[in-house]
Amino acid sequence: MATVYEGISEHQREWIARQAMFFVGSAPLAGDGHVNVSPKGPISSLAVLDDHTVAYLDIVGSGAETIAHIRENGRVVVMLCAFEGPPRILRLHGTGEVVPATDGRFPELFERAGFEPFEVPESHRSIVVVAVNRVADSCGYGVPLLDYVGERPHQAASSAKRVRVHGPGAYLDYQREHNAASIDGLPAVEV
Repeated sequence: MATVYEGISEHQREWIARQAMFFVGSAPLAGDGHVNVSPKGPISSLAVLDDHTVAYLDIVGSGAETIAHIRENGRVVVMLCAFEGPPRILRLHGTGEVVPATDGRFPELFERAGFEPFEVPESHRSIVVVAVNRVADSCGYGVPLLDYVGERPHQAASSAKRVRVHGPGAYLDYQREHNAASIDGLPAVEV
């Protein structure tokens, strides 16, 4: 049985900061549309801005499902689970807003969140801000214990190669080709 909280507590903030990664879930309104769950990390790309607001630094990826779903209906959930220590799952349900890297608010929000830039800043696609309206945790007994080894080097290496080979506009071109719509055809990234 989940426990529901009034907001994100200081204890929960500290617990969030100790996790290795988080997941983001979203869905289109259409009953036959595809539900999406995306693993995100490192944890430093997630910031608790206040008791009812979180934000994460979104980088260019192979799809843009979460952006499309937020644009269509706003619904989003951020989920974290303990892979070490006592079992726990924390879900932050809310309404999302996508702030593209080209938006004039992006630099101030980036600084406010205390994000560290990825090795190739051109890979920054947006900051997703979630107005959290439900904070709930549950036991997490089914989550396995895993040892954290470290971050994978692949994202940085791939980003550096993309910019080196295709130039500074490579990520904008990629987004035009691969992130303009969701797999269900919903509008996603506007470049």
